[in-house]
Amino acid sequence: MVDRLRAARVVPVIRHGDARIARQACDLLAEAGIRALEITTTVPGAADLIADLRKAYPDIATGAGTVFDAEQARAVLDAGAEFVVSPCWSEAAAEVVLAAKTPYLPGAMTPGEVLHHANAGAQVVKIFPADAAGGAGFLKALKSVFPEVALMPTGGVSPQTAQSYLDAGAVCVGMGGNLLPARALEADDTALARSQIKAALAAVSFHNS
Repeated sequence: MVDRLRAARVVPVIRHGDARIARQACDLLAEAGIRALEITTTVPGAADLIADLRKAYPDIATGAGTVFDAEQARAVLDAGAEFVVSPCWSEAAAEVVLAAKTPYLPGAMTPGEVLHHANAGAQVVKIFPADAAGGAGFLKALKSVFPEVALMPTGGVSPQTAQSYLDAGAVCVGMGGNLLPARALEADDTALARSQIKAALAAVSFHNS
């Protein structure tokens, strides 16, 4: 999974209160060549969406985000989530996910949390909220002391800053609003949404391949 996320470079974090909008965004991102998706549990029917995406796009690494407890973890794993993300370490979620031999990506904001998560079995540690924690400079400092830990900065990552995180050693970056053009999709302006996604991906040297 680390290799798949590294190849993906960008992991769109899909968070919207309308499941239809969330699915539209996923379809446009798949069309743009994205290789990974994180569907947060705040999306209505998130587990159903994950199951549908696994069938529609088997080559895209599809995971679940904002997973806090065992019940949520079981639901997304049953739906076929290939990785599970939490904003912080959740013992209840971790127990279920790691027992299922599925990658767990918990959030951390301090060196102590990074060390704990890596030692406790996290394949990738999510640095969250990355921008508030100190941006690419902070991530570079973490990599200097944790060179073997795969880090995924998420939270406040923009098309303008994403490349700096990758250059600092991030395995990939999680990006939210810039890759889910909510206003355009809510207005049924698919062309605008498509162009906004293309522009956001181009900013991080993303190439459809």
